[in-house]
Amino acid sequence: MAGGFVPASAEAQNRFWLVNNTGRVIEQAYVSSSRVEDWGPDILGTSVLPSGNRVWVTPSFGDCVLDVRVTYQGGGEERRMQVNACNISQIVFGRAGAGAGASVGGGGAGATVSPGRPAAANPSFYLRNGTGVTIREVYVSLSSDSNWGGDRLGQNVLQPNQRLQVSLPAGRGCNVDIRVVYMDGRAGERRGLETCSLAEVIWR
Repeated sequence: MAGGFVPASAEAQNRFWLVNNTGRVIEQAYVSSSRVEDWGPDILGTSVLPSGNRVWVTPSFGDCVLDVRVTYQGGGEERRMQVNACNISQIVFGRAGAGAGASVGGGGAGATVSPGRPAAANPSFYLRNGTGVTIREVYVSLSSDSNWGGDRLGQNVLQPNQRLQVSLPAGRGCNVDIRVVYMDGRAGERRGLETCSLAEVIWR
């Protein structure tokens, strides 16, 4: 159990497993509400999290949307920003293992993620319109690509609660960028969203 948490009797809905599948040792881990700038204490304390291990995290705050930052032995860090922890069972750094039900994600303006499939290095996913308004254009590309590519809706639109299957090439990375355009011309973007461990991204 990681430190800095509410008592077991508290009804926290944002509890999750923090899973290390990176092949590296996580030396420090921080979890904070996305509303604040302070990361707070290292939840691992004097321990570390070796690759292939996980730790149960019960934040001391009640917010669903949170940020996670880990640092690795030997240097380097990685973050998962604005994850809706109330909708997931675990947050995975690295590739999710067989049977993992994890969702990992970020994305401001209410972009949330739904429990995912067993991992493969395949960034393809379903994009669900959770905004309540019609989306007229959708662009999705790997973050490593130099352009958005074509509108994936073509002559169609994405009505509220409809979803679009987004196919991306496997083996070229897991981070994707998403851009949507609404019927009134407004646009929104999310960049660097890790989707190899996701089945569905809900756009809000």
